[in-house]
Amino acid sequence: MGELTQDFQVAALQTVSTTSVKNNIQQAAELISEAVEKGAQLLVLPEYFCLMGRNDHDKVDIGEQLDNGPIQQFLADQAQRHGVWIVGGTVPLVTGESSRIYNTTLVFDPQGRRVARYDKIHLFGFKKGTEAYDESVSIRPGENAPQSFDAPCGKVGLSICYDLRFPELYRALGNVNLILVPAAFTYTTGSAHWEMLLRARAVENQCYVLGAAQGGKHENGRRTWGHSMLVDPWGEVLACLPEGPGVVSGAINQTRLSEVRTALPALQHRVL
Repeated sequence: MGELTQDFQVAALQTVSTTSVKNNIQQAAELISEAVEKGAQLLVLPEYFCLMGRNDHDKVDIGEQLDNGPIQQFLADQAQRHGVWIVGGTVPLVTGESSRIYNTTLVFDPQGRRVARYDKIHLFGFKKGTEAYDESVSIRPGENAPQSFDAPCGKVGLSICYDLRFPELYRALGNVNLILVPAAFTYTTGSAHWEMLLRARAVENQCYVLGAAQGGKHENGRRTWGHSMLVDPWGEVLACLPEGPGVVSGAINQTRLSEVRTALPALQHRVL
């Protein structure tokens, strides 16, 4: 890919997904249209945008075969219809196990073609008092990391939610201009670490980071942190939506990338 010669507009879509796939897809379609109207050329949906079930195994029940299913068809159709890049948050894909799915990010180009796939490798586990989560119960860890794709803004790295705590994944991506983080951080962990980690990944990799989050109180009783945001290569937050459904948008600017990397050439100074 050649160097970006102008701003490339990106958007993170924030949802408060429910237990209804139909309603969630309708909400996603409305937010995609809103983002496109604002000029977005690449859009990222949050983790679990299609379903926040009442139990761990609800997502298993809607698992799709790769390239075959209504959720994937929706994403491909939206990309082609609007002529934009769509990063489909996460989609449940079958694994061959009856009780677990892959939690997968799929990327569709403006022609609606699938151009990248990343299966989440780090599975969230947390227990404090009465609050407990264990993704390994219903999710099988992926084995295809790291994954990236080339877009008009340059190389784009893929990651999902809990991955954000593992900087070695981002180092393994190599030099990227943009890192994407569809997520569903809990209110507890998000309020403590979400912004801190997004900004750290931006600073240490000298690139833009776009986090698309679930943000609010869900039908199943879960509360997510939200604060979808775009962070620049110096760690500055360019845009943020604290809570509720909506769109966070901004630009990937090649001049800004070059300024940061030239003034402080940390990527060239790496020893290990």
